[in-house]
Amino acid sequence: MTAPAGLGRQVGRGLAWGSAGSVVLRFGNVLVGIVLARLLAPEDFGVFAIALAVQGVLVTVVDLGLSADLVRAREPRRLEPTVATISLVLGALLAGAMAATAEPVARALGSDRAAPVIAVLAATLVVSAAGVVPYARLQRGFHQREIFATGLVDLVVGTVVTVLLVRAGWGPMALAVSRLVAQPAATGAQFLLSRTVPRFGYDPALARGAIAYGAPLAGANLLSIALLAVDKVVLARGAGEVALGYYVLAFNVASWPMTVIGQTVRPVALAAFARLDGRPEGGAGEPGPPRAAAGDGGLALATRLTWAAAVPVACLLGALALPVVTLLYGGRWAPAAGALTALAAFGALRVLFDLLATYLVARGATRPVLGVQVAWLVALVPAVVVGARTGGSAGVGWAHVVVAGAVVLPLYLVAVRRSGADLRALARATWLPLVAAAPTVAAAALVARQVGGSFAALAAGGTAGALVYVAVAGRPLLRDLRAARAARADDEVGARGDDEAGARADDEAATDPAAPPVLPPAAPAAAVPVPADPERVA
Repeated sequence: MTAPAGLGRQVGRGLAWGSAGSVVLRFGNVLVGIVLARLLAPEDFGVFAIALAVQGVLVTVVDLGLSADLVRAREPRRLEPTVATISLVLGALLAGAMAATAEPVARALGSDRAAPVIAVLAATLVVSAAGVVPYARLQRGFHQREIFATGLVDLVVGTVVTVLLVRAGWGPMALAVSRLVAQPAATGAQFLLSRTVPRFGYDPALARGAIAYGAPLAGANLLSIALLAVDKVVLARGAGEVALGYYVLAFNVASWPMTVIGQTVRPVALAAFARLDGRPEGGAGEPGPPRAAAGDGGLALATRLTWAAAVPVACLLGALALPVVTLLYGGRWAPAAGALTALAAFGALRVLFDLLATYLVARGATRPVLGVQVAWLVALVPAVVVGARTGGSAGVGWAHVVVAGAVVLPLYLVAVRRSGADLRALARATWLPLVAAAPTVAAAALVARQVGGSFAALAAGGTAGALVYVAVAGRPLLRDLRAARAARADDEVGARGDDEAGARADDEAATDPAAPPVLPPAAPAAAVPVPADPERVA
């Protein structure tokens, strides 16, 4: 199946705005994190991390996977009122439950100080539920510029409130209140930019189809949150809030560059894979045909470009973990470097898993995604316990890497193969960056050791590692970029040709009295966006 006319142009524009927005927003978050790390104690980060983990779990339930079904839906406007109603009712119920159980939940997670923070964050669940439909509209239409604008509103408002409250002595509560202010501002921007008017209703038939598709995805998202919370719970109960603070900082640093890559590719990839899916007309949640996926070539190309970007970032971040941490946050955060080395490698794998999960979601294969998350959690819990006992926060990081490589990757490969992907094409897309990884790490580490000072070590080591990576993998990557650009140009030529052919047909029909009347074009097929925080399924 060929790509719909103009799809390449939409994807290219979406990727351009998505990459620019991700870089700007992530850089802004880095600066905010640096400021807060110098204003807050490590245990304050640990307290907020516990509260945020609870909120993240419930946000997944609020979404129920329905936003992803909106991105895929043939008639999303019919589905929107039902999705809005289900999400808002769930949001209100879960917000009340989260606030009512804040104290026992905080005690169970090993931090009594987190109880009031959890209670405050509960109100954000209602706001998150309200934003499902407008965010879905933006994502389906490849409106990455507007999504960037809403993220910028969130960043600016949240930063101002956080800094003011931290300086006023609010501690971790400042972070919670900032979410309570910034999230409604960003959601309001989504409604304005997507031109969405809140509409509520309930169609039982549409609800059944959407829930059948979305429930496994919501379960997978829920388990994904648990996967990213179990390590923090183990550290909080076994090593205390200080160790947890170091680990959370390392996790955040490792996530920064990978989030830029993931947030650039994921929203565009979901809509593009759905357009290339070739599904027959049907209801919400109907899976694609069991033949080879129409978007399989797109998966290989997306994997090649995404992996080629994630691997060198992980290599340099892992090899230069100590100068990165001490330069950004100061010497008192040096213990976080050990965990950062491991989590950098895990971050690269998460980017790959995220792309494979996005492909499965677009194909309607949400149950295999859920199955992978179940197996991942079952394998990770004992691994994290052992890692924490033997290596502390760094041991927990390496437990993530081992489970991801030995358990999760094989399961995802089996799942995408059953959905029509060509594993040989994926292997060709990933092997070269892996070959370049070892010399990149060696060059960066060796050069950094010869230089004194965090900034000099980071600059010299990063330059040496980057040069080695480009020398090994740069030319093939450049060839792939040129091929992608050529494919996009061909798509634009095809789209113009279709428009010209349509215009000629209209002219001929207008001058031929025997020609049938010209009918208005059919409304474009519609679809639904991924969850409010699609990074949950990794």
